[in-house]
Amino acid sequence: MTAVSPRRGPTKAGIAAIVAAGLTAALVSTPTLGSAPASPEAAFMAENAVAMDRMMAGMAVRPTGDIEQDFVAMMEPHHRGAIEMAQAELRHGHNEQLRRIAQEIIVEQQQEIAAMRLAIGRPLPPAAPADDQTKSEPRPAPSPHAAH
Repeated sequence: MTAVSPRRGPTKAGIAAIVAAGLTAALVSTPTLGSAPASPEAAFMAENAVAMDRMMAGMAVRPTGDIEQDFVAMMEPHHRGAIEMAQAELRHGHNEQLRRIAQEIIVEQQQEIAAMRLAIGRPLPPAAPADDQTKSEPRPAPSPHAAH
């Protein structure tokens, strides 16, 4: 994706800022699978099957007569599917090169979703933390000697 002038749409940096702020919980949600699968490979495959099923169902849109709206309606679940599959790689994979690629996929697909929504005048979903950011970790108490 290349930068676009302010008159023609958002720049890549602008979209990246939106994504960095936490695009949406819907984009980073973890599927609930019920009982735990027997092995890490089974867990990975089960998560991917859920992502693929959700993606394929989401892409089956009824045409509206507006090509751009229909394109985004089909591409958004397609990109979300890629995000969910990359998240499964991060949860279960061990190859550091592939894990970095999965992280890049998540960011790039979120940027593409944001750009498509903005291009057709649809608002972005509210920002929310990723699943792994919602676990609160205790913060150290401020030092009594800290400067004011």
